[in-house]
Amino acid sequence: MTSEPITISTITISTWIDAPVDHVWQCWTQPDHITQWNFASPDWCCPSADADIRVGGPYRARMEARDGSFGFDFAGTFEEVEPQQALTLVIADGRKARTTFTPMKGGTQVSTTFDTETQNPVELQRQGWQSILDNFKRHSEAFKAGSA
Repeated sequence: MTSEPITISTITISTWIDAPVDHVWQCWTQPDHITQWNFASPDWCCPSADADIRVGGPYRARMEARDGSFGFDFAGTFEEVEPQQALTLVIADGRKARTTFTPMKGGTQVSTTFDTETQNPVELQRQGWQSILDNFKRHSEAFKAGSA
């Protein structure tokens, strides 16, 4: 029997990236880039990703411990796609994650608001998602500089 997830709350995380919005959008949406940043700590990796960036398009990112001890597919369907502005992903369990891309101060502000889940403490979820976003910032800026 499948039940709907219980949403405790929403969390918003954000970062400022020293790169124009078109570059940031490319790094966020292209699978070759997603595999370079989509993990919360150095002992994890994202060996594969697929993203069909259109309303109704599927998203999947394989997340694994580098030692092979654990892994899972983070998957969903795009509900909103506004190129270089916003994406909303409906995660496979029904929760939503909306990411916005705002040009500002010579760079781009990236913010994600996501529904929490009930298996992990809210603060742990915030830290994990923020760590992934911090990896994204590092990748986007390094790729812009030509060193990634």
